[in-house]
Amino acid sequence: MTGTLYVVATPIGNLSDASARSREVLASVDLVACEDTRTTRTLLSHYGITTRTVALHEHNEHAESDKLIKLLREGKSVALVSDAGTPALSDPGAWLVAQAHKAGIRVSPVPGPSAAAAAFSAAGFPSARFLFAGFLPAQGAPRRKALESLEAAWPVILYEAPHRIAQTLQDLVERFGPEREIVIGRELTKKFEELARLPLGAAPDWLAERRERQQGEFVLVLAPGGERTEDSVDADRVLAVLLESLSPSEAAKVAAKITGLPKNALYRKAVERTK
Repeated sequence: MTGTLYVVATPIGNLSDASARSREVLASVDLVACEDTRTTRTLLSHYGITTRTVALHEHNEHAESDKLIKLLREGKSVALVSDAGTPALSDPGAWLVAQAHKAGIRVSPVPGPSAAAAAFSAAGFPSARFLFAGFLPAQGAPRRKALESLEAAWPVILYEAPHRIAQTLQDLVERFGPEREIVIGRELTKKFEELARLPLGAAPDWLAERRERQQGEFVLVLAPGGERTEDSVDADRVLAVLLESLSPSEAAKVAAKITGLPKNALYRKAVERTK
């Protein structure tokens, strides 16, 4: 008989959030596949768990998965974890899970902490669904296209790193306007946790208020937008049309009059589009 691949959610900060079942599974399996063995060893040591660990990250996932599938076929049990939260959500692990399914190996989720679910539950936006967008591309056309895809009639959840949070908040203001609400979750479940709900236009100032706010891990929950109508003005579409015949400077000037958005922000978008 083959073994079982357990997909185990682990704490996103507060080690006390590890469930009794997750601790039981981590202690009973033959091997724990983890994003960073040092991070996972801290969790395991906290609970006196001595199970052997092996690294499974974005650089070795395909090769290491083959070895783990072989062990599972031999009847060994493996727990898959990420550094924090639920594996395969903006973290490695999906490839191994897919290969286990293909091989006919039992896959069993052990649910628990998730930064996306935690932030959404504390946001207070009434909605039966949300869009999980993970991390935005760092820059250029991929980032612009990703921002354009975020328009939805339900909340949007984003992850962001500290060195890009300021730029992301500014991009969201330019894309969705200053009145749209956002919830910023910083260091959720940790000692210096902060959760703020405010208009997008106030978000950059909130971030700059204290230096320590630009540290740690962030989860953003963007309030749901209204359904697009035929009269909706899309700044990106306006710029795209204007740039066919105008310079970035002139296109930004005209687009600002049409959309009501800041000319400087539109100029930056126009220059980005012409690269």
